[in-house]
Amino acid sequence: MPAMTSLLIAIDGPAASGKGTLSRRLADYYHLPHLDTGLTYRAVAHELIRSGQPLDDEAHAIEAARRVDLANLDKHALSAHSVGEAASRVAVISDVRRLLVEKQREFARQPGGAVLDGRDIGTVVTPDADVKLYVTASPEVRARRRLRDIEDRGGHADMSEILADIRRRDERDIGRADSPLRPASDAHLLDTSEMSIEAAFRAARAIVDGALAKRNGA
Repeated sequence: MPAMTSLLIAIDGPAASGKGTLSRRLADYYHLPHLDTGLTYRAVAHELIRSGQPLDDEAHAIEAARRVDLANLDKHALSAHSVGEAASRVAVISDVRRLLVEKQREFARQPGGAVLDGRDIGTVVTPDADVKLYVTASPEVRARRRLRDIEDRGGHADMSEILADIRRRDERDIGRADSPLRPASDAHLLDTSEMSIEAAFRAARAIVDGALAKRNGA
């Protein structure tokens, strides 16, 4: 691994594109803390579901966002498919985004750098990141990945319903007025439709190493 003093990596992309797995691999490789920012929105949605509040209840959503603790995000509890769908609805609330973005920026400011993944990292949360990746794949490939993940955990789902959900979430994320999903102008595009995770990791690592070499004058 190349020597470095600080490294901030921003990774964006739609649901089930592989950005989460790739982010964790890069964080491990470069010995950096990692934050899946989607979990922060899932935490808000989970709290609304748990307390029986409507997902469009802005007052309760904002209060839940204020209480989100990045050190205590229960990934297992927040991984349910229903929570992910609810999170994309909560994420359109501007004040919720504002509160969570500040928490995410604080995480990114820690000494040595970090890896953050989400949908607005390179464009809004850390526009000054050293490396920006936009990871994507076709909706059909992403739906197959999501189905495989559900089945690997012992669950059952319908492929057509998953594909429809993927497309609904894409439309909601891309079309929202506040911080829509889109690549940063200086992001490296990485389409993983035909890539294994190992191939995607090698491609991403080459991009990061290239950026480090350029920064170090190599």
